Amino acid sequence: MVNTINNPDTAIIGAGIGGLSAAIALQQLGKKVKVFERASELKEMGAGIVLSANAIKALEKLGLADQVRQAGSPVKKAEIRAQDGQLIVNMPVHKQAERYGTYSYLIYRPDLQRILYEKLEPNTVVLGKKFLRLEQDRDKVTCFFEDGEIQNSDLLIGADGVHSRVGQYIMEESALRYSGFTAVRGISNFEDSRFPAELGGGFEAWGKGKRFGFSHLGKGRVFWFAAINAPQGTLVKADNPKHIALQHFKGWWDPIVDVIDSTNEENILVHEIFDRKPVKKWHKGRVTLLGDAAHPMLPNLGQGGAQAMEDALILARCLKQLPQEIERALIQYEQERIPRVTKIVQGSRMMARLMQLENPAAIKVRNQILRKMPEELKIKRLDWILGYKV
Repeated sequence: MVNTINNPDTAIIGAGIGGLSAAIALQQLGKKVKVFERASELKEMGAGIVLSANAIKALEKLGLADQVRQAGSPVKKAEIRAQDGQLIVNMPVHKQAERYGTYSYLIYRPDLQRILYEKLEPNTVVLGKKFLRLEQDRDKVTCFFEDGEIQNSDLLIGADGVHSRVGQYIMEESALRYSGFTAVRGISNFEDSRFPAELGGGFEAWGKGKRFGFSHLGKGRVFWFAAINAPQGTLVKADNPKHIALQHFKGWWDPIVDVIDSTNEENILVHEIFDRKPVKKWHKGRVTLLGDAAHPMLPNLGQGGAQAMEDALILARCLKQLPQEIERALIQYEQERIPRVTKIVQGSRMMARLMQLENPAAIKVRNQILRKMPEELKIKRLDWILGYKV
């Protein structure tokens, strides 16, 4: 069944952070947008996401920064420690906030998704809609869905994640790269007097081939994650992730074991972490990609969500500048975005190697360098990421 009455200007596949942000940005331009999501309910992974200064700036453009600040927790404390709790680095978060005009915030992913969703015009998101394939000609893109419906649009945006079906149409085979580590993530109600909730933030502890992070999430909750070097296909198959996390961090600094122990098994997620070698083209005709569909990256710079939101805003701006020339707008979008995200994908992989070291001598040298790093360098080293203005 071809839906001709409700054909949007733009169809978006995927209702994650990137897809919803793109829909908001395009509706701000007066575009008619539909977002198609295969899931039957809007449900992000139940974990935390850090929104650094550039993400908050993007949210300001989307008109949502204040709501996110209210729903999340500011990062007013950020430490790197050894596995025994010995301090390596105390990050100058207050000076960074002054430099960039805002603190970073940690927010529960489903809360962020809800805030984005509620900003959209009613009935923008269509749930339970599994995208199968597409066709296009000079004038339109046609999407085919599992339920038999066919939808035409002027533009199609694939925001359908690392395993993007839209991306398969655009890119030559480009395999995902396993990072070498698996992430275990949990959320708990937990208190520790050394990390009071009113300060927000928390710490990371780095050991041999593994690290652990702990941060306040708002509303009395703590989000924690573990990154554990492991062969692909091993940890992710385990039935008892809490027990595995406890075993891996046995003997580490006591808040680590305590917060894992306080977490209900059903609030723990295990995922293998992948990225992909950056590609040089995200579009074909009237079809383009954004977010993880275009540039999956490792989480070590905390930029996955931020870069998806930046993509959304820049894409909308290019379409505004070239309203009658969609393919030229998509080329301009790539020219603006690909160099930046390529650098971030590469930087995230380099940080992973630094953080997940296994050689004791290399770990010792790394920690000594970090301890001696001048504060001014700590503040400025991420200017190229956090100081970016959409």
